[in-house]
Amino acid sequence: MTNQELRLSVGASPAQRTWAVVVGVFITAVASAFVVLPLIAGGVLGRLSGPGDPFSSYEEARDLPPGMLPPALRDGGAEQAGPSPFIGLCGLPFVLLGIYLVLRVLRTAAWLDGSHVRVRGALRTRRVDLATARIDAAALSDREAADDFPADRRRAPAIIATDHPEGRRVTVPLQGMGLTSLPPSELRALADAITTGRPVDGRDGDAHAVARQLRRLAEHPQLG
Repeated sequence: MTNQELRLSVGASPAQRTWAVVVGVFITAVASAFVVLPLIAGGVLGRLSGPGDPFSSYEEARDLPPGMLPPALRDGGAEQAGPSPFIGLCGLPFVLLGIYLVLRVLRTAAWLDGSHVRVRGALRTRRVDLATARIDAAALSDREAADDFPADRRRAPAIIATDHPEGRRVTVPLQGMGLTSLPPSELRALADAITTGRPVDGRDGDAHAVARQLRRLAEHPQLG
């Protein structure tokens, strides 16, 4: 196992990044317009309905006959116009969704430094020691580690490392940028990081089984 930091080939391909950024910016722009337009429209309508109107509320004009009230204060108009700017708040979740999509695609990355793996997501970066963490993987073979890699079972899309003291979980994708799996050298590096200094029995048996599956996938990538 090398002590030099290795960047794993996770994340989206350049074409996928470009497409995701375009879609994310479009969603953000449309949602932002939905948030801002009610505020702008409210101000424009206020100026068109009676510029120079001396009354800002019904309290200031309560002694006037109903026929002389400004249009904005007649028939409860002020109460009906009040909530309209808040309609734009419905667009805020979509603004956040567009921003999250762009950040996730552009920031997603992972590095392996010795036995420590560092995974960066849209908003935060997590780090865990693969040599001491509990290692789990979905869709791995249920057979014993000595069995051949089953051709009718797909590889795990990711491995999940759980830090024992803090319970922190880090998901390491096993798919490369536009690839069906990480390159063999990176799969072997992950397997070596998992087994470094780890006992071969007890609760560590599952981790060794995952490492063996990674090595088999590195030797036979067509089985992924």
